Amino acid sequence: MGWRAHRAATLLCILAILGCLANRVSAAEEGQKIRVLITTGGHAFDRKNFFAMWDSFPGMSWRETSQTKTSEAFTPANLDRCDVVAMYDMIPNITADEEVALQAFLKRGGGLVVLHHTICSRQQSPTFERIIGGKFLSKPETRDGKELPKSAATGGVRFRIHVADPKHPITEGLADFDVEDEPYSGMIVNPRNHVLLTSDEPKSNKEIAWTRQEGKARVAFIQLGHDNKTYTNPNYKKIVERAVQWAAAGSKGERQNANSR
Repeated sequence: MGWRAHRAATLLCILAILGCLANRVSAAEEGQKIRVLITTGGHAFDRKNFFAMWDSFPGMSWRETSQTKTSEAFTPANLDRCDVVAMYDMIPNITADEEVALQAFLKRGGGLVVLHHTICSRQQSPTFERIIGGKFLSKPETRDGKELPKSAATGGVRFRIHVADPKHPITEGLADFDVEDEPYSGMIVNPRNHVLLTSDEPKSNKEIAWTRQEGKARVAFIQLGHDNKTYTNPNYKKIVERAVQWAAAGSKGERQNANSR
């Protein structure tokens, strides 16, 4: 082999080695990303701008599962492929099997981030209400002998959001801010929730965002998120991104432990 051919062969070997290393780095980087399953269905929304917000979060890889009448996203095979479920749907029902699959996902430390109109969904499931820490009443209900009126949603309201816990990882460093959104009033809110954001707007519940623990799982609810006026609000984007990062902590730890075994 001449020196030119030898040099060319050497160069090809070097390039091949560099290519393998690049692939390994890429795979490692992908392994560090938070895998997010976004559930949609049952409620119209601005798809282009909603998913543009998710594309702007560099540390995540997301996929969508659109549902129809029941919570079809909640299957063991589907949930095993994600670290966090971000719910942006208003599906009326959840089957017993789907409920079991969701609880198994949470039991292993999977994270849950619940956005806006999702709190109006699965009206017949006390388990779902317990998990997310609240419920939008689609019709009047009687609880503990007291008649509660149906909840209300009011679109196009500009109102002030107050940071109730400035030390939590989701809200750390944030100042009070304004949004134009669709507030909800008359919701059921679990008093054990850890409240992060509040509002004094009369057309809104006081509690705007909260976190809670469901076994190993971290659950966050954010009432905001009606349309692009909110999707592009830098404070909202930061809160959603941090909520996913916070909720993923348990699941990422479980995945790293499984990979090390």
